[in-house]
Amino acid sequence: MAESRAPEVATIKELKAAGWVSRPVKEEMRLNAVARIMAKEPLFEGVLGYEDTVMPQLENAILAGHDVIFLGERGQAKTRMIRSLTGLLDEWMPIVAGSEINDDPYNPVSKHARDLVAELGDETPISWVHRTDRFGEKLATPDTAIADLIGEVDPIKVAEGRYLSDELTLHYGLVPRTNRGIFAINELPDLSERIQVGLLNILEERDVQVRGYKIRLPLDVLLVASANPEDYTNRGRIITPLKDRFGSQIRTHYPLEAATEVMIIRQEARPPSVGSITVTVPAYMELIVASFSQLARASSQVNQRSGVSVRLSVSNYEVMAANALRRGLRLGETNVVPRVCDLDSFAASTGGKIEIEAMEDGREGHVLRELVKAAVLTSYRDLVSPELTRDIVTAFEEGAVVHTGEDVPSVEQAALIEQIPALKAAVLPLLAGDDSPASIASAVEFVLEGMHLSKRLNKDQSAGSGGTSSGSVSLGDVVVVSSSGISISTESCMSVGHSSIGHQSSSQ
Repeated sequence: MAESRAPEVATIKELKAAGWVSRPVKEEMRLNAVARIMAKEPLFEGVLGYEDTVMPQLENAILAGHDVIFLGERGQAKTRMIRSLTGLLDEWMPIVAGSEINDDPYNPVSKHARDLVAELGDETPISWVHRTDRFGEKLATPDTAIADLIGEVDPIKVAEGRYLSDELTLHYGLVPRTNRGIFAINELPDLSERIQVGLLNILEERDVQVRGYKIRLPLDVLLVASANPEDYTNRGRIITPLKDRFGSQIRTHYPLEAATEVMIIRQEARPPSVGSITVTVPAYMELIVASFSQLARASSQVNQRSGVSVRLSVSNYEVMAANALRRGLRLGETNVVPRVCDLDSFAASTGGKIEIEAMEDGREGHVLRELVKAAVLTSYRDLVSPELTRDIVTAFEEGAVVHTGEDVPSVEQAALIEQIPALKAAVLPLLAGDDSPASIASAVEFVLEGMHLSKRLNKDQSAGSGGTSSGSVSLGDVVVVSSSGISISTESCMSVGHSSIGHQSSSQ
């Protein structure tokens, strides 16, 4: 929605004539929330997956006029929801001109505003503040001081000739400067307990003590905070009186379904195409990315207390597309579609976003590869019917062998559906109308990898250029059929090459 111009009302007298009514910030937000709900408009834009869980609780909190604390692991849109609250404020708000703490023209609280209104009365000049400027935010850190949140004596003002007892010597902190607005504290437990007491004092008792000088400031503030669950963070705690100050405590969560995670990826990820190079990510590759995160959140090998952020899905999607782009550039292709072989790039984007349990220390690469395998297999089983692959197995039983991997051009890999017509039945439903060689090549590799992981086909990894082990680099495992059975090597395979895929005979 386009921003409108500030009203031209310039004095308290004109403000009264215009019929403006002063309301507390929580009442203002309640009225605006009621208007949106009656108009069947969403209260918040861009927050997905919370429609039936978190949002009803947040709407209740706003309608009840509560201060709110969000509890949740990292990457659960807590900060986004907090910042979205400004959309429920009036677009423009009048203040006494020159006020540092957004004084209400009808009820000024600072000494500057009180003196100005006492002197000029209805001729007191006013100015207008946009709702985006009525939001204050502080990341709680152990070194946060009372001066940051509440204020401190300004030595420059003292040097100008004022006495320390003069309220005008005070330099206001973040909370007073957010008067008649929304103040947010992220990671509240990290705030030291004595600072939490000071915050409680200004919000509950409405007075401030700075170097022994007591100032009464009846501030009008909606307090919103975020914190990780108490069983996760042991860096600090929320003191009981401050916790009691919040009217509503809302627990956030990760996307409950892979489809929701895919929607978030599409909304948040950077467009993969660059210049004249078009990168198109098919739905099944998006599903693999989302399934990877969903499986990581359910894995006993991943530390669930620290969480698996949705940012992991976004980063994995972006780096997968980037790897496909790099592969396409090396092969001279301008139309690029990510393949299963591009999933090896997850190693870089996943490393800093999930924590492996201590018992798995040193086996991070193995855990990652197993999660990638599981994500590919899960997506394959969701999208490809076993009936469509029976003829493919028959073709390989008759001696068919194919080569896949980063060094295989799209045109060459797409030609496999002509060489092995049985592939068409499984591949065509995945194309979604895009029958370009790059799209077909990606679908072919997805089907073959899925059949391999479901033990319908065997994959023999061969040496690439330079004599290094290479193949389906997304999984990095070498599967060799021998007389004694199937041997699986779990050493990571990072170089580029190709895989040979053939039928895994039941006799073996």
